[in-house]
Amino acid sequence: MLAAYITHPDCQKHEMGVDHPEAPARIGAINDQLLITGLLDYMQSYEAPLASTAQLEQAHSPLFVRDVEAHRPSSGYVQVDPDTRMNPFTFQAAKRAAGAAVLATDLVIKGEARVAFCNVRPPGHHAGRASAAGFCFFNNVVVGIRHALNVHGLERVALIDFDVHHGNGSENILHEDPRVLMCSTFEEGVYPFSGAVPMGPNMINVSLPSRSGSKAFRASVSETWIPALEKFKPQMIFISAGFDGHREDDMGNLGLVEDDYAWVTAQIVKVANTYAQGRIVSCLEGGYVLSPLGRSAAAHVKVLIGAD
Repeated sequence: MLAAYITHPDCQKHEMGVDHPEAPARIGAINDQLLITGLLDYMQSYEAPLASTAQLEQAHSPLFVRDVEAHRPSSGYVQVDPDTRMNPFTFQAAKRAAGAAVLATDLVIKGEARVAFCNVRPPGHHAGRASAAGFCFFNNVVVGIRHALNVHGLERVALIDFDVHHGNGSENILHEDPRVLMCSTFEEGVYPFSGAVPMGPNMINVSLPSRSGSKAFRASVSETWIPALEKFKPQMIFISAGFDGHREDDMGNLGLVEDDYAWVTAQIVKVANTYAQGRIVSCLEGGYVLSPLGRSAAAHVKVLIGAD
């Protein structure tokens, strides 16, 4: 059974200006690296569908979903926050990105794919129940999680977030949902300046000092995430896969390398194989310098799909 690779051309039509780091070329950088390394040969490609309004409302308030749609411009840009803009294609791209997580969830739970990687944008983990921020509009991975819980009837789902920035939107939506355990690492003192104090008992937040490097990152996973995951026994695992902690990415300063993303993926796969029938859905979050982004995503996917 092949792993699923989900993307869509609409995800490259959303852009926020020529100098914006969250650029359409991110999709191509990952796709090219997966192609060059031969990893796409082990994956079945799918086009991301549009998430329905009902699917988006599993994670977001109905008023917020309508508000995002109402603010899409016919030309130019609409400013959402100091770093986030909508262009005429943003709403469509955001629905594709969330729809990718829904499709991935369906494929993996139905046994039509072992695991899935969603190469989509805009990212999602800063989008809260009623807020768009930090380059994010809809919380793609949470839409997928709620689909697994509310539609497929799973009882326990884990979310792993290793982006350099705290997934504050995911925490905002999920901190009162005991069916979800969220484990995250992030750099302290950077956007969104949150996460040091978890919002709920189902949040395992590890704030790492700048320049922590591989040793501290790996220790935090081994000493905090793994015991919590083993106790929780998730039936499925979702990943907010952000690669902006790489030492060549100037969005953060954790000093990670490709081997760290391969290593953490291997730890997640072990947990999934033990408790979750191997079921994993990974959704792209950050990573803004194209070369390390492509290399890191390929390292992650190689282990995720068992091609290592």
